[in-house]
Amino acid sequence: MSNSDRTDLLQGTLDLLVLKTLAGLGPQHGFGIARRIEQVSGDTVMLNQGTIYPALVRLEEQGWIASEWGTSENNRRARFYSLTAAGRKQLKDEVANWQRVAALVNAVLATDAP
Repeated sequence: MSNSDRTDLLQGTLDLLVLKTLAGLGPQHGFGIARRIEQVSGDTVMLNQGTIYPALVRLEEQGWIASEWGTSENNRRARFYSLTAAGRKQLKDEVANWQRVAALVNAVLATDAP
């Protein structure tokens, strides 16, 4: 896949993707979250440590996710993240906002502007 086929995320979109991933899969470590988002995107979104971990720290500071240490599937110590009650509410709000924005953009794109 060429770099032109990759997708740049709008600010805040990564938060939505992380929250949705945790809601669907349950507790995951950062690498697992990143790989799942990449997989679901058809590898059009590529996340590195410098992208995913600051987002996880920010989400934890907001109280939307919580973390605890555990052991990964390859017997390495890893921090596992899970959605909090506040995170479930935020996810609901973020999904509603995303749908409003998508509808607005689709409405503008559908017009026949000169």
